Amino acid sequence: MSDEEKKSISLPIANTEESAEAPKTREEGGDIQSEIAREVSENDIVIYMKGVPQQPMCGFSARAAAILASYGKPFYAVNILQDQEKRQGIKDFSNWPTIPQIYIGGEFLGGSDILMQMHEKGELAALIEDATN
Repeated sequence: MSDEEKKSISLPIANTEESAEAPKTREEGGDIQSEIAREVSENDIVIYMKGVPQQPMCGFSARAAAILASYGKPFYAVNILQDQEKRQGIKDFSNWPTIPQIYIGGEFLGGSDILMQMHEKGELAALIEDATN
């Protein structure tokens, strides 16, 4: 093959600075999915709930927040009642239809019932310990 027959192609390099940026919040020009991804990745424990831990607005959110609080580790709570876009966005993000939703160590755990089962079986303590150390 002669030099004239050889063709040079240029492909973009994966993981360039632009693609390696942290997800942006809506205020920074991102979308709701990026904002949720950022909240989940930047916080060891996240609960998307109705209300706030000090004033939950449903029994399932109250139970989940109380379980998390019982471990004495800080957690990030998002009141989805104050943001209708996030209320739907979190359901799309996790492909889970109900609230509350709990993330530990960046992984979706489930809702109130799953959290309660893991707590009762002693499985939740190890997950929380691993995520917060």
